Amino acid sequence: MITAAYPYKADPLRDDCPLNAAIHVIRGRWKACILHELLAGPRRFTELRTSFPGVATQALSMQLRQLEADGVILRTVHEGRPARVEYRIAPDGEALLGILDSLRSWGEGYLQRQTAARLREEAVPV
Repeated sequence: MITAAYPYKADPLRDDCPLNAAIHVIRGRWKACILHELLAGPRRFTELRTSFPGVATQALSMQLRQLEADGVILRTVHEGRPARVEYRIAPDGEALLGILDSLRSWGEGYLQRQTAARLREEAVPV
């Protein structure tokens, strides 16, 4: 099924392209940012929510569930009242460190180039 939110719904495990399988895991509006945050250490749900103030609670929960289902993060529920839920990187997620750092570096350069191009366009007299 093709939807606007997920235009490519191929099964990454049956896909012949390993890149598609990898991108499937980190694709999502906040997944890469969540992973990058968790690479710094375990976080409780409330800490993650604070780190991403523009993300709706339901969207954050969905992204965390998907990352857990893909085996790149681990979810631990600590007993108590209220129950405390903590997320941390799984071994498969730790392997993403270099990839995420490279993507972040590329993204920083890309944003700078796009901003510079926009400023040049705005500076051109009409």
